[in-house]
Amino acid sequence: MPYFSHKLLGVILGLLISGQVLTVAAVELNPAHPESYEVVKGDTLWDISARFLREPWLWPDVWYVNPQIANPHLIYPGDRIVLTYKDGRPILSLQRGAQHLKLSPRIRSTALDTAIPMIPIDAIAPFLTRPYVMEKEEMELAPYVVHFLDDHIVGGAGIRFYARSIESENPLRYEVIRPGKPYKDPETDELLGYEAAYIGAADLQRTGDPAKLELVSTTMESVIGDRLLPVTKGVPLNSFQPRAAKANLEGRIISVINGVSQIGQYNVVVLNRGDRDGLEPGHVMKIFQGGEMIRDAVAGGGKTVKLPLEEAGLLMVFRTFDRVSFALIMHATQPLHVLDWVRSPEG
Repeated sequence: MPYFSHKLLGVILGLLISGQVLTVAAVELNPAHPESYEVVKGDTLWDISARFLREPWLWPDVWYVNPQIANPHLIYPGDRIVLTYKDGRPILSLQRGAQHLKLSPRIRSTALDTAIPMIPIDAIAPFLTRPYVMEKEEMELAPYVVHFLDDHIVGGAGIRFYARSIESENPLRYEVIRPGKPYKDPETDELLGYEAAYIGAADLQRTGDPAKLELVSTTMESVIGDRLLPVTKGVPLNSFQPRAAKANLEGRIISVINGVSQIGQYNVVVLNRGDRDGLEPGHVMKIFQGGEMIRDAVAGGGKTVKLPLEEAGLLMVFRTFDRVSFALIMHATQPLHVLDWVRSPEG
Protein backbone atom coordinates (compact mmCIF):
# COMPACT_ATOMS: atom_id res chain seq x y z
CA MET A 1 0.00 0.00 0.00
CA PRO A 2 1.40 3.45 -0.82
CA TYR A 3 1.60 5.90 2.05
CA PHE A 4 -0.61 8.53 0.43
CA SER A 5 -3.91 8.77 -1.43
CA HIS A 6 -3.84 8.89 -5.19
CA LYS A 7 -5.80 12.13 -4.92
CA LEU A 8 -2.69 13.97 -3.81
CA LEU A 9 -1.51 16.00 -6.76
CA GLY A 10 1.33 18.29 -7.39
CA VAL A 11 3.40 20.15 -4.82
CA ILE A 12 5.30 17.01 -4.02
CA LEU A 13 5.85 16.30 -7.69
CA GLY A 14 8.29 19.09 -8.38
CA LEU A 15 11.15 16.63 -8.18
CA LEU A 16 14.07 17.87 -10.23
CA ILE A 17 15.86 14.84 -11.60
CA SER A 18 19.58 15.19 -12.17
CA GLY A 19 20.13 12.81 -15.08
CA GLN A 20 22.38 10.39 -13.20
CA VAL A 21 22.21 8.06 -10.26
CA LEU A 22 23.37 9.90 -7.13
CA THR A 23 25.50 7.81 -4.83
CA VAL A 24 23.74 8.34 -1.51
CA ALA A 25 24.27 5.45 0.87
CA ALA A 26 21.36 6.26 3.19
CA VAL A 27 18.54 5.27 0.80
CA GLU A 28 16.58 2.32 2.21
CA LEU A 29 14.08 0.23 0.31
CA ASN A 30 10.54 -0.35 1.51
CA PRO A 31 10.59 -3.93 2.87
CA ALA A 32 7.50 -4.68 0.79
CA HIS A 33 8.87 -3.13 -2.41
CA PRO A 34 7.98 -4.65 -5.79
CA GLU A 35 10.57 -5.45 -8.42
CA SER A 36 8.68 -3.30 -10.90
CA TYR A 37 5.52 -1.21 -11.03
CA GLU A 38 3.33 -0.13 -13.93
CA VAL A 39 2.18 3.47 -13.64
CA VAL A 40 -1.59 4.00 -13.76
CA LYS A 41 -3.62 7.15 -14.21
CA GLY A 42 -4.03 8.91 -10.86
CA ASP A 43 -0.68 7.78 -9.47
CA THR A 44 1.64 10.32 -7.94
CA LEU A 45 5.40 10.23 -7.92
CA TRP A 46 5.27 10.24 -4.14
CA ASP A 47 2.99 7.18 -4.17
CA ILE A 48 5.26 5.34 -6.56
CA SER A 49 8.32 6.28 -4.54
CA ALA A 50 6.67 5.01 -1.35
CA ARG A 51 6.20 1.61 -2.97
CA PHE A 52 9.97 1.29 -3.42
CA LEU A 53 11.55 3.48 -0.71
CA ARG A 54 11.15 3.98 3.01
CA GLU A 55 11.60 7.73 2.45
CA PRO A 56 9.75 8.73 -0.74
CA TRP A 57 11.44 12.13 -1.11
CA LEU A 58 14.75 10.38 -1.81
CA TRP A 59 13.52 9.26 -5.24
CA PRO A 60 16.08 11.46 -7.10
CA ASP A 61 18.92 9.72 -5.28
CA VAL A 62 18.17 6.40 -6.97
CA TRP A 63 16.70 7.55 -10.29
CA TYR A 64 18.50 6.56 -13.44
CA VAL A 65 17.71 8.54 -16.58
CA ASN A 66 18.12 6.47 -19.73
CA PRO A 67 19.34 8.84 -22.47
CA GLN A 68 17.95 6.49 -25.12
CA ILE A 69 14.37 7.18 -23.98
CA ALA A 70 12.58 10.22 -25.34
CA ASN A 71 11.72 12.66 -22.53
CA PRO A 72 13.14 10.42 -19.78
CA HIS A 73 12.21 13.04 -17.17
CA LEU A 74 8.51 12.45 -17.79
CA ILE A 75 6.51 9.47 -16.56
CA TYR A 76 3.27 8.47 -18.24
CA PRO A 77 0.52 5.98 -17.37
CA GLY A 78 1.53 2.65 -18.88
CA ASP A 79 5.23 3.18 -18.18
CA ARG A 80 6.99 0.70 -15.93
CA ILE A 81 9.35 1.58 -13.09
CA VAL A 82 11.95 -1.15 -12.60
CA LEU A 83 14.17 -1.78 -9.57
CA THR A 84 17.71 -3.01 -10.26
CA TYR A 85 21.05 -2.68 -8.49
CA LYS A 86 24.41 -1.17 -9.37
CA ASP A 87 27.42 -1.74 -7.12
CA GLY A 88 25.02 -2.92 -4.43
CA ARG A 89 22.91 0.24 -4.55
CA PRO A 90 19.27 0.31 -5.70
CA ILE A 91 18.46 1.94 -9.02
CA LEU A 92 15.01 2.86 -10.31
CA SER A 93 14.73 3.18 -14.06
CA LEU A 94 12.02 3.72 -16.64
CA GLN A 95 10.71 1.40 -19.31
CA ARG A 96 8.54 3.41 -21.67
CA GLY A 97 5.00 2.10 -22.16
CA ALA A 98 3.30 1.78 -25.51
CA GLN A 99 0.66 4.44 -24.87
CA HIS A 100 1.30 7.97 -23.73
CA LEU A 101 -1.71 9.45 -22.04
CA LYS A 102 -1.95 12.84 -20.36
CA LEU A 103 1.14 13.35 -18.17
CA SER A 104 0.71 12.07 -14.66
CA PRO A 105 3.06 12.50 -12.92
CA ARG A 106 5.60 14.97 -14.30
CA ILE A 107 9.11 14.61 -12.91
CA ARG A 108 10.33 18.15 -13.23
CA SER A 109 9.87 21.51 -11.66
CA THR A 110 7.06 23.75 -12.82
CA ALA A 111 5.99 27.19 -11.73
CA LEU A 112 2.89 27.19 -9.56
CA ASP A 113 1.12 29.66 -11.82
CA THR A 114 1.19 27.03 -14.59
CA ALA A 115 -0.42 23.60 -14.50
CA ILE A 116 1.11 21.47 -11.77
CA PRO A 117 0.13 17.97 -12.82
CA MET A 118 -0.47 16.27 -9.51
CA ILE A 119 -1.93 18.53 -6.82
CA PRO A 120 -5.29 20.31 -6.68
CA ILE A 121 -4.11 23.87 -7.23
CA ASP A 122 -7.00 25.35 -5.28
CA ALA A 123 -5.89 23.47 -2.17
CA ILE A 124 -2.67 25.43 -1.79
CA ALA A 125 -2.74 28.29 -4.33
CA PRO A 126 -4.30 30.82 -1.92
CA PHE A 127 -1.43 30.22 0.49
CA LEU A 128 1.09 30.94 -2.28
CA THR A 129 -0.46 34.08 -3.75
CA ARG A 130 -1.72 35.97 -0.67
CA PRO A 131 0.10 37.22 2.44
CA TYR A 132 -1.55 35.19 5.24
CA VAL A 133 1.20 36.31 7.62
CA MET A 134 1.86 39.92 8.61
CA GLU A 135 4.90 41.18 10.47
CA LYS A 136 4.23 43.47 13.44
CA GLU A 137 5.91 46.46 11.78
CA GLU A 138 4.11 45.78 8.52
CA MET A 139 0.74 45.79 10.27
CA GLU A 140 1.46 48.99 12.17
CA LEU A 141 2.60 50.89 9.07
CA ALA A 142 -0.07 49.65 6.62
CA PRO A 143 -2.92 51.96 5.55
CA TYR A 144 -6.25 50.89 7.04
CA VAL A 145 -9.98 51.35 6.42
CA VAL A 146 -11.50 54.22 8.44
CA HIS A 147 -14.90 54.84 6.83
CA PHE A 148 -17.29 53.42 4.21
CA LEU A 149 -19.09 55.84 1.91
CA ASP A 150 -22.84 56.08 1.34
CA ASP A 151 -23.72 55.14 4.93
CA HIS A 152 -22.40 51.59 4.63
CA ILE A 153 -21.34 49.95 7.88
CA VAL A 154 -19.32 47.20 6.16
CA GLY A 155 -17.99 46.89 2.64
CA GLY A 156 -18.52 44.49 -0.24
CA ALA A 157 -17.64 44.61 -3.93
CA GLY A 158 -18.50 47.99 -5.43
CA ILE A 159 -18.41 49.84 -2.08
CA ARG A 160 -16.12 52.85 -1.77
CA PHE A 161 -14.21 53.66 1.39
CA TYR A 162 -11.59 55.92 2.92
CA ALA A 163 -8.24 54.68 4.21
CA ARG A 164 -5.53 56.39 6.18
CA SER A 165 -2.54 57.83 4.40
CA ILE A 166 -1.85 56.64 0.85
CA GLU A 167 0.30 59.32 -0.79
CA SER A 168 1.49 57.51 -3.93
CA GLU A 169 -0.38 56.32 -7.03
CA ASN A 170 1.94 53.32 -7.27
CA PRO A 171 0.47 50.79 -6.76
CA LEU A 172 -3.12 51.33 -7.81
CA ARG A 173 -4.43 48.02 -6.45
CA TYR A 174 -4.31 46.75 -2.89
CA GLU A 175 -5.19 43.58 -1.06
CA VAL A 176 -7.50 44.08 1.90
CA ILE A 177 -6.17 42.04 4.83
CA ARG A 178 -7.56 41.49 8.34
CA PRO A 179 -4.95 40.85 11.03
CA GLY A 180 -5.85 37.97 13.31
CA LYS A 181 -4.31 36.14 16.22
CA PRO A 182 -0.59 36.48 16.87
CA TYR A 183 1.78 33.64 16.11
CA LYS A 184 4.07 33.13 19.10
CA ASP A 185 6.98 30.80 19.67
CA PRO A 186 5.87 28.28 22.31
CA GLU A 187 9.39 28.05 23.71
CA THR A 188 10.46 31.72 23.89
CA ASP A 189 7.10 33.56 23.62
CA GLU A 190 8.62 35.62 20.78
CA LEU A 191 6.04 37.28 18.54
CA LEU A 192 6.59 35.71 15.11
CA GLY A 193 3.88 37.55 13.17
CA TYR A 194 0.12 37.78 12.83
CA GLU A 195 -2.34 35.53 11.10
CA ALA A 196 -3.77 37.48 8.17
CA ALA A 197 -7.12 36.76 6.53
CA TYR A 198 -7.61 37.78 2.91
CA ILE A 199 -10.73 39.97 2.56
CA GLY A 200 -10.56 41.16 -1.05
CA ALA A 201 -9.03 43.63 -3.48
CA ALA A 202 -9.46 47.38 -3.78
CA ASP A 203 -8.51 49.96 -6.42
CA LEU A 204 -7.08 53.34 -5.48
CA GLN A 205 -9.22 56.24 -6.74
CA ARG A 206 -7.54 59.16 -5.00
CA THR A 207 -4.43 59.55 -2.88
CA GLY A 208 -4.38 61.47 0.38
CA ASP A 209 -5.02 61.14 4.08
CA PRO A 210 -7.61 59.82 3.90
CA ALA A 211 -7.26 58.21 0.47
CA LYS A 212 -10.30 57.01 -1.46
CA LEU A 213 -10.60 53.42 -2.76
CA GLU A 214 -13.23 51.04 -4.12
CA LEU A 215 -13.57 47.36 -3.29
CA VAL A 216 -13.49 45.41 -6.56
CA SER A 217 -13.84 41.90 -5.10
CA THR A 218 -14.35 40.39 -1.66
CA THR A 219 -14.37 36.96 -0.06
CA MET A 220 -16.04 38.40 3.07
CA GLU A 221 -17.27 41.82 4.15
CA SER A 222 -14.63 44.39 4.94
CA VAL A 223 -14.77 46.27 8.24
CA ILE A 224 -13.12 49.34 9.71
CA GLY A 225 -9.55 48.52 10.69
CA ASP A 226 -8.81 46.17 7.80
CA ARG A 227 -5.29 46.77 6.46
CA LEU A 228 -4.22 47.45 2.88
CA LEU A 229 -1.16 45.84 1.33
CA PRO A 230 0.12 46.14 -2.26
CA VAL A 231 -0.98 43.20 -4.41
CA THR A 232 1.68 40.51 -4.42
CA LYS A 233 2.54 38.08 -7.18
CA GLY A 234 2.30 34.37 -6.70
CA VAL A 235 5.24 32.52 -5.22
CA PRO A 236 6.93 30.72 -8.12
CA LEU A 237 8.60 27.46 -7.15
CA ASN A 238 10.59 27.01 -10.32
CA SER A 239 13.13 24.71 -8.69
CA PHE A 240 10.92 23.13 -6.07
CA GLN A 241 12.42 19.84 -4.96
CA PRO A 242 11.32 17.79 -1.94
CA ARG A 243 14.36 17.12 0.24
CA ALA A 244 15.24 16.73 3.90
CA ALA A 245 15.49 19.90 5.96
CA LYS A 246 18.98 20.63 7.22
CA ALA A 247 20.23 18.39 9.99
CA ASN A 248 19.36 19.24 13.60
CA LEU A 249 16.60 21.69 12.61
CA GLU A 250 13.75 21.38 15.07
CA GLY A 251 10.50 23.28 15.55
CA ARG A 252 6.86 23.10 16.56
CA ILE A 253 3.47 23.20 14.87
CA ILE A 254 1.96 26.43 16.20
CA SER A 255 -1.29 26.65 14.24
CA VAL A 256 -3.44 24.91 11.66
CA ILE A 257 -5.15 26.78 8.86
CA ASN A 258 -8.97 26.75 9.04
CA GLY A 259 -8.92 26.05 12.76
CA VAL A 260 -9.46 22.30 13.03
CA SER A 261 -8.53 20.84 16.41
CA GLN A 262 -7.05 17.59 15.13
CA ILE A 263 -4.66 17.69 12.22
CA GLY A 264 -4.58 15.04 9.50
CA GLN A 265 -3.32 14.33 6.02
CA TYR A 266 -3.34 17.33 3.62
CA ASN A 267 -4.09 19.88 6.32
CA VAL A 268 -1.95 23.02 6.14
CA VAL A 269 -0.08 23.89 9.33
CA VAL A 270 2.07 26.77 10.53
CA LEU A 271 5.57 26.14 11.90
CA ASN A 272 7.57 28.38 14.24
CA ARG A 273 10.54 28.27 11.88
CA GLY A 274 11.12 30.23 8.68
CA ASP A 275 13.66 31.81 6.37
CA ARG A 276 15.92 32.97 9.18
CA ASP A 277 16.16 29.36 10.40
CA GLY A 278 17.11 27.97 7.00
CA LEU A 279 13.73 26.50 6.04
CA GLU A 280 12.96 26.49 2.31
CA PRO A 281 10.03 25.37 0.14
CA GLY A 282 10.41 21.62 -0.44
CA HIS A 283 11.94 20.82 2.93
CA VAL A 284 10.57 17.61 4.41
CA MET A 285 10.31 17.16 8.18
CA LYS A 286 9.11 14.37 10.43
CA ILE A 287 6.44 15.01 13.07
CA PHE A 288 6.78 13.76 16.64
CA GLN A 289 4.46 13.65 19.62
CA GLY A 290 5.29 13.34 23.32
CA GLY A 291 8.04 14.91 25.37
CA GLU A 292 5.77 15.79 28.29
CA MET A 293 7.01 15.75 31.86
CA ILE A 294 4.81 13.46 33.98
CA ARG A 295 4.77 12.76 37.69
CA ASP A 296 6.37 9.48 38.78
CA ALA A 297 3.68 8.20 41.13
CA VAL A 298 5.77 5.20 42.19
CA ALA A 299 8.94 7.11 43.07
CA GLY A 300 6.93 9.83 44.83
CA GLY A 301 8.49 12.93 46.30
CA GLY A 302 7.40 15.05 43.35
CA LYS A 303 9.78 13.27 41.00
CA THR A 304 9.03 13.45 37.29
CA VAL A 305 10.02 11.64 34.12
CA LYS A 306 10.10 12.97 30.57
CA LEU A 307 8.25 10.90 28.00
CA PRO A 308 10.11 10.10 24.76
CA LEU A 309 9.09 11.56 21.42
CA GLU A 310 7.29 9.15 19.08
CA GLU A 311 7.15 9.62 15.30
CA ALA A 312 3.62 10.50 14.17
CA GLY A 313 3.79 11.80 10.60
CA LEU A 314 5.53 13.69 7.84
CA LEU A 315 5.12 17.19 6.40
CA MET A 316 6.55 19.27 3.60
CA VAL A 317 7.17 23.01 3.73
CA PHE A 318 5.74 24.85 0.73
CA ARG A 319 5.95 28.53 1.70
CA THR A 320 8.27 30.38 4.06
CA PHE A 321 8.19 33.76 5.74
CA ASP A 322 10.89 35.32 7.90
CA ARG A 323 9.94 33.59 11.15
CA VAL A 324 7.18 31.12 10.26
CA SER A 325 6.40 28.64 7.46
CA PHE A 326 3.40 26.89 5.92
CA ALA A 327 3.61 23.12 5.49
CA LEU A 328 1.39 20.40 4.05
CA ILE A 329 0.83 17.25 6.12
CA MET A 330 1.86 14.41 3.83
CA HIS A 331 1.30 11.46 6.14
CA ALA A 332 -0.10 10.95 9.62
CA THR A 333 -0.17 7.73 11.63
CA GLN A 334 -2.48 9.29 14.23
CA PRO A 335 -4.27 12.61 14.84
CA LEU A 336 -1.76 15.45 15.10
CA HIS A 337 -2.03 18.53 17.27
CA VAL A 338 -0.77 22.05 17.68
CA LEU A 339 2.55 22.00 19.59
CA ASP A 340 3.63 18.67 18.11
CA TRP A 341 7.36 18.65 17.31
CA VAL A 342 8.93 18.68 13.84
CA ARG A 343 12.47 17.60 13.07
CA SER A 344 14.67 17.09 10.06
CA PRO A 345 14.68 13.46 8.90
CA GLU A 346 18.45 13.69 9.11
CA GLY A 347 18.32 14.18 12.88
